[in-house]
Amino acid sequence: MLDHGIFEHLQAKIDEESSVRDELHEIVESLARKVKPILDQATKNILAQMEEVGRLASVASQHPFYKYNGVWSRELQNLVFSIEFCAWLGGLSEYKTSMASFLTIEEVGKLLNIPVNLKEQDAFHLTIEEYLLALISLVEELARLSVNSVTLGDYDRPLQINNFVKDMFSGFQLLNLKNDILRKRSDGIKYSVKKAEDVVYDLSLRNLIPKGSAAA
Repeated sequence: MLDHGIFEHLQAKIDEESSVRDELHEIVESLARKVKPILDQATKNILAQMEEVGRLASVASQHPFYKYNGVWSRELQNLVFSIEFCAWLGGLSEYKTSMASFLTIEEVGKLLNIPVNLKEQDAFHLTIEEYLLALISLVEELARLSVNSVTLGDYDRPLQINNFVKDMFSGFQLLNLKNDILRKRSDGIKYSVKKAEDVVYDLSLRNLIPKGSAAA
């Protein structure tokens, strides 16, 4: 005769897992509510830097661009990275003109009120190289966020990050990059992809995400 206790034990396990998931979802929802004011503040801080960017553009445009570009290039990349990170997390939505989770170079230029990719003028602008380096920094930071999300009990975000970094990697592979620094940095994206994939695979093994998600 079949021992019904086996199924009662399985049901108890199912109920336990369901309870844990409910608790984790409640924590994540609470976290999401707390993230919004952080994003609002981040947006406010980014927009506050526009005045400084305007001053920089005004002074820099009076001098040969590529002679002095190295003075501000790193900080401009950092600012663009901050913009992209904030946008990816859900901020700056009013500056997006597409369904993409990040801003195009034209959208970033419009936000900062500066020209982008100038070819005929020797004036201050955001270069394609600076923009791409900022996107690479975004991919690297998101790979780290994937690990931290698991620690916080957020198992959905690693899936989102995994899909995004894979898409970015495939996009960069389409580029024929001439800039040595940019080419070397872009080669490193595969390590971020591996890190994000490992997180998702580990979650799948622990049955914390639906089966098949690791291969998405």
